[in-house]
Amino acid sequence: MTARLTFNPWMSCPKPNPQARLRLFCFPCAGGTTSAYSKWSNYLPTDVEVYLIQLPGRGYRLEEPPFTRFKPLVQTLTSILRPDLNIPFAFFGHSMGATLSFEIARQLRRENKQGPVHLFACCCPAPQKPILRPFIHEMPEAQFVAELRHRYNAIPQQILQNDQLMQLFMPCLRADFTMLETYVYTTEKPLDCPISVFGGLQDSAISIDYLEAWRDQTCSSFKLQMFPGDHFFLHNPQSPFLQTLYQQT
Repeated sequence: MTARLTFNPWMSCPKPNPQARLRLFCFPCAGGTTSAYSKWSNYLPTDVEVYLIQLPGRGYRLEEPPFTRFKPLVQTLTSILRPDLNIPFAFFGHSMGATLSFEIARQLRRENKQGPVHLFACCCPAPQKPILRPFIHEMPEAQFVAELRHRYNAIPQQILQNDQLMQLFMPCLRADFTMLETYVYTTEKPLDCPISVFGGLQDSAISIDYLEAWRDQTCSSFKLQMFPGDHFFLHNPQSPFLQTLYQQT
């Protein structure tokens, strides 16, 4: 099957491959954009086609209103993705993106559609585990930013030091944390696909127990692997993480 070449604001494919055996959909962390995954096609098998998910309110969709609730986003994105789920596919999600991809997999199952052949979750507590408290999405901006830096080492210095960039960046971050902190997990049977979970050894926001708890969300195989680094270790091109992902796709 060939990849669709028409422009879709929700996703991009840096290297369309008519001979792809697997389509890997990559979902961003809170406040994240497609740039985090833009070079992954250079590191993964040539027959894996990488699709980068771009949510509203950031990047080239900056002027669009961001979602503030998971359920409408899951329903919308599931509908958007459906035409491109015409070959075997896998989901990769970083932090918030892992919860989003998990809920899309469950939505596909509710619709009796084919689900992912593999779910990759990175730096994200299992969905049935409680969100960190105190909640931060309604905090004043200075306190909100301080908590993001303390918990996740988030927000690059070049953005922190630029008031104009901060004002552009804040709405989607606050919207994403509103989604995360109002998310309500509902119990359903485990997924049929394998789940692989990746964590950072220096990630102070996510405990290993909360990563291990993803095991309860699959009736297939489960693997947890830890890597040097914090919540954003996967952005380090020197990390052995991408080689590990290569071996599993």
